Amino acid sequence: MHENETKLIDAATEARGRAYAPYSDFQVGAAVEAENGDIYIGCNVESASYGLTVCAERVAIWKGISCGEKRFTRIAVVVDTEELTPPCGVCRQIIWEFCGDVPVILSNLEGKTETIQMSELLPRAFDSKFLK
Repeated sequence: MHENETKLIDAATEARGRAYAPYSDFQVGAAVEAENGDIYIGCNVESASYGLTVCAERVAIWKGISCGEKRFTRIAVVVDTEELTPPCGVCRQIIWEFCGDVPVILSNLEGKTETIQMSELLPRAFDSKFLK
């Protein structure tokens, strides 16, 4: 694993520790790397009104965008499960739309990792090209 991947996973792990998940007890951390190397983190935040819950991946991406970033090079997602957990469908759409076909690094607290391209997680993605 490259040093930059380790840095991204460490940032996502730190973010996971800040997750607010009192209903599911499923804490997720994410870190997205901007083209300039800056890293933005996010954690999942649950609401008693479940539909208002937001995932870690979206929080990280929106933080980057709100800080003026427009291009991202990869994202890491960290969970505390034995089997590595990919982003949900909604997050896959957001990752595709704002990051494109980036590497998605899946990791758990035991140090297991897997990197998969976004196009493998969301084949035939819907994006702005269909709106023209």
